[in-house]
Amino acid sequence: MVHNLAFYYDFGNNYLRAYVAYILLKTGYVTEDEVRGSLVQLFYKTPFENLLKHAEKVKLCAQMLLEAAEYYINGEVEKFDEMTEKVALLESSADQLKRNIRNHLPRGLLMPVEKFQFLEYLREQDKVLDKVEEALYWLSYRPPDLPKEIAEDLLDLVKGVVAPIEKLAQLTEEAWNYFRNGRERDRILVKKSVRDISQWENEADLLERELIKRIFQEVPEPLKAFHLIKLIGIIGQIADHAQNAGDRMRAMVAK
Repeated sequence: MVHNLAFYYDFGNNYLRAYVAYILLKTGYVTEDEVRGSLVQLFYKTPFENLLKHAEKVKLCAQMLLEAAEYYINGEVEKFDEMTEKVALLESSADQLKRNIRNHLPRGLLMPVEKFQFLEYLREQDKVLDKVEEALYWLSYRPPDLPKEIAEDLLDLVKGVVAPIEKLAQLTEEAWNYFRNGRERDRILVKKSVRDISQWENEADLLERELIKRIFQEVPEPLKAFHLIKLIGIIGQIADHAQNAGDRMRAMVAK
């Protein structure tokens, strides 16, 4: 109810500002160009631009996660540490952008979706990067001495979560296009991307369960088994948050 009231407040505020601009134009206090510029700023300024920039950072972290995992498995610890540090810097940069987006949603800004839905999407998208950073930090707590078969399966799991992460940037851009022009074909593209993310998350879940089962069967050392199982859980959460973001976007484009 509170969110709906905020939405109608924003809408009414924008309507009033547009009406005042019209009256000022008719009475000669402002020029037509001044009114046009004011209305364009009012109705077309959008936080989706920064949301897309944030999504691009999340997409970049996907490839960095894969490279870091490969370095770790191959025993290239220095390169792994360097990549982990790059991810940490990227996560910090994304956090700054997230705060900027949150802090610059003025009441006078007319948005095509309710703000709480937009912020929920941003939150889930940001959680993806948080979990990538957490996975790499957790991976660094033990030396890279994985059994070959386990290492290969772990890399397959990482590859499995890369796809939904990278898809988020495309999803955000498709949604922005839809909200700008209202074309049904853009809405269809959004829904397809959401389905793709959900499918990849389901596939990652299957890989996660199979890998945990294999660890219990083939890794007798308790500490190593615990380390790997928790790591797999964190990696799985990366795909979970990507799916959650997709679900939030599905709600935003729902008619």
